[in-house]
Amino acid sequence: MIARRSHRRIATPLRGLSRGFTLIEIMLAVAILGVIMVMLASSFHAVAAGKTHAEGRLMSNRQARALLAQLSNELHGHVMLVGQGRMQNGAPLDNLTISTIDSGHHRSISSFGAEEMITYSGQPNPQHRGWYMLMREQRSALLSATAGIALAPAVILAANVLAFHVRYFNGNIWIESWNSNSLPPGTQLPQAMSIDLVMAGPGGAPVRLSTQVTLPMAFMQW
Repeated sequence: MIARRSHRRIATPLRGLSRGFTLIEIMLAVAILGVIMVMLASSFHAVAAGKTHAEGRLMSNRQARALLAQLSNELHGHVMLVGQGRMQNGAPLDNLTISTIDSGHHRSISSFGAEEMITYSGQPNPQHRGWYMLMREQRSALLSATAGIALAPAVILAANVLAFHVRYFNGNIWIESWNSNSLPPGTQLPQAMSIDLVMAGPGGAPVRLSTQVTLPMAFMQW
């Protein structure tokens, strides 16, 4: 009778298996991951802030260009101009009034009157110190509130204006003010006007735009 041999397997520890992570290693890994996440968050924030700043500056630039285009269009065809240069807290903030009876003059906002007085002026912005509101007021030069006619309120064109400067070229030099009523016929209008507009962009950074307008009516005799 053949006796069977019994083989006993002896359990031996497996070699090459990971012994796991210690608490210090886990804490170090978490700290490194936290630093990486902070760096990524800072990068995303910088990119988002730069995009917002660029879009805000572009919007301010477009707004300034639209205002200059509107004002340039309204300067054509007028027969009277009164411009007063003045300073507000060290910045130019001029007043400008134009009048027209030319039938080809079309207002930038609505309809058309027989003789219209259009005034551009600046007023302090009560909600932001150092900023001004560029106002546009339009009324008939033939009617007034004393005749029982209610005048339309002034329209706020922009509330973030830092400076509004208008100069006038009389054929020889540039001057700061103009009054058509005090000049003889034939010289009542400047040959050209220079308009400088500074508006606050994102973070209050100034956005500067300038334009020059030639006045065809200045070369005609009344």
